[in-house]
Amino acid sequence: MVWIGFDIGSSSVKVALIDAQDGRPLAVEQEPEREMPITSLELGWGEQDPDLWWKHLCRAIGKLIQNNPVDKRDIKGIGLSYQMHGLVVVDKKLRPLRPSIIWCDSRAVGTGENLFKAAGEDRCVERLLNSPGNFTLSKLKWVQENEPDTYRDIHKFMLPGDYIALKLSGECVTTPSGLSEGILWDFKEDRLADWLLETAGIDPDLVPEVRPSFSHQGAVSPTAAEETGLPVGIPIMYRAGDQPNNALSLGVMEPGEIAATGGTSGVVYALAGEVGTREPTRINSFAHTNHSAGNPRIGKLLCINGTGIQYSWIKNELGGGLSYDQMNRLAQSVPVGSEGLRVLPYGNGAERMLENADKGGQIMGLNFNRHRAPHLFRAALEGIAFSFVYGMEILKKEGVAITSIKAGNDNLFRAGIFAGTIATLARTNIDIVETTGAVGAARAAATAFGDFRDIGQATATDTVELAHRPEPGAGPYLEAYQDWKMGLTTYLDN
Repeated sequence: MVWIGFDIGSSSVKVALIDAQDGRPLAVEQEPEREMPITSLELGWGEQDPDLWWKHLCRAIGKLIQNNPVDKRDIKGIGLSYQMHGLVVVDKKLRPLRPSIIWCDSRAVGTGENLFKAAGEDRCVERLLNSPGNFTLSKLKWVQENEPDTYRDIHKFMLPGDYIALKLSGECVTTPSGLSEGILWDFKEDRLADWLLETAGIDPDLVPEVRPSFSHQGAVSPTAAEETGLPVGIPIMYRAGDQPNNALSLGVMEPGEIAATGGTSGVVYALAGEVGTREPTRINSFAHTNHSAGNPRIGKLLCINGTGIQYSWIKNELGGGLSYDQMNRLAQSVPVGSEGLRVLPYGNGAERMLENADKGGQIMGLNFNRHRAPHLFRAALEGIAFSFVYGMEILKKEGVAITSIKAGNDNLFRAGIFAGTIATLARTNIDIVETTGAVGAARAAATAFGDFRDIGQATATDTVELAHRPEPGAGPYLEAYQDWKMGLTTYLDN
């Protein structure tokens, strides 16, 4: 018997099978091979057709069944992960009324700011742990204000994962974790923030039924079975946004544990065991997949826009055709601290962790007689690592006591300079685990069903592919980091 997991991204859709006995990954497929298009009718907008996700999901499921020796009748159920913060609106026939306004769309920033003030800033921070910001509710409010004809026809609004579950089952259902990422969950009352909906002038009846992240959330309908090739009646047992699900996939479920990502942007997702926030403008706080009022698990999400994209820019523009591995090897020839060369990797838009500063990246301390390309490669990696450590210092102010860091198999965390610098300065081990969000979603569904005692048992077959440990001599790292922080202070003050 097997479980199937879906990961609905804005670039592609991934589908995975796991063994129901030991959680071992059996197969992973992805569609499309090239990235899905994002429509941007105006500067700062980002939209996708929700049925495009469905089309590629059906194709990926078909590839998985065709390319692997599995009897689809052995599929026990479904777990679902999805791109966070998006908005999908459907009519009474459960058809999308407009393209989805996805996570990278910034049109609702002003709408969220107005709602923050109207609802009461202290009340929002105390109960929501965030401002409404540019999240799902603010995007819905934007539709109300700017597309009144569309708004009048809305039967339900939902997150991207809720829509895929709707296509699978015909049921409109969401989760507390999903509502919290849309800034719609009142943590003090442990329920939908109906007072915020009232302030926004939005009917609470537009919210789907709420069920726990680990629970029966519908079953594959005959129509969906015909389109996907899945058996009729298999249950949807789990859903979560991509960052909480990434943490779950890495086994990050308890306070002090961190799931880190070093892709185009960087994410530090830390778990706290208490409800509250001291850094509402720099960190987003969401209900983790295993959160409950009696056993709080709050995911503290800190995003750094300019990480992998900075190193990619240096490779493409200044690398002279070198591969990342070649750049990393050249960087190893330079001592810790890059002989005074410093890089601030903040050139990919407004940085929330820097109070939305958007001043571009900077190279500091460049000496034409001393520094060569390997210095720049090392300084770039160190600068990204320093930005992660700086973010972790913000998390410590938030009350997170860091106990461990886990990361997936991405290029940055495979770079010894990058990961070693973080491990040394944070005085924490970093373990690299080979897994995917689709695999994690399948394991979570199996756990919800009862095939596994907990996520720890479901992920027991995973091994640490690479481990980074703190260097014994941290002095040069600390000196370089303090110098970098002084440069950051100057950058922010000017």
